Amino acid sequence: MAGPGSNPMMSNPMITPSLGDLLLPAALAPRARWQGKKQVLSELSALMAKALELDPRLVHDAVLERERLGSTGVGEGVAIPHARIATLSRPVAGFARLLEPADFEAIDERPADLIFMLLAPTDSGADHLRALARAARVFRQERIRTALRQAQTSEAVLTILAPDSASDAA
Repeated sequence: MAGPGSNPMMSNPMITPSLGDLLLPAALAPRARWQGKKQVLSELSALMAKALELDPRLVHDAVLERERLGSTGVGEGVAIPHARIATLSRPVAGFARLLEPADFEAIDERPADLIFMLLAPTDSGADHLRALARAARVFRQERIRTALRQAQTSEAVLTILAPDSASDAA
C-alpha cells in the first residue's frame, strides 16, 4: 500500500502538472494590450472562438453568463474565467498576459494580469472540474506566475505551461 508521500506531485513541489492537453496554441496572447475585464473577456473569447472555429458571440455569451455567477479572479493576479460550450468534445484553454491588469474582483483585491480561459463541453462535469483544479494548482505556483509575467512569446508561454508539448509546437 502506498504511503502518503508516494504521490510524486506531492513529494516534489517543483513538478508542475502540464496544461498542454488543454492549451490551444492559436489562443495565446502573451502581451495583450486589452483594458478592463469586459474587453479581456471579449478578446480572449474571440481568440478562442477563432481557434475552435466557433461563433465568437457564442463563446463570449457563455463566458459572461458564468462570470455573472461570481468572480473568476482567484488572487495573486490570476483569473480563470470558464464556461461550458455544447459543441466542444473536450476541455480547451487559452491564455493572455495583460500589459495592464484588469479587475476580476479577486478575494485579495489584486487586479489580474494572467488570464487562463477554460472552455469545456456542457456535459463534462468531472472533466471540467479536474481541468479547473489543475489550472488552479499550476497558477498557485509563484515561479510559474513569475515566468509567465516575463514571457514575451507564445512559444515561451507554451514552454512554461506545457513543457511536455512545447517542442512539438515549435
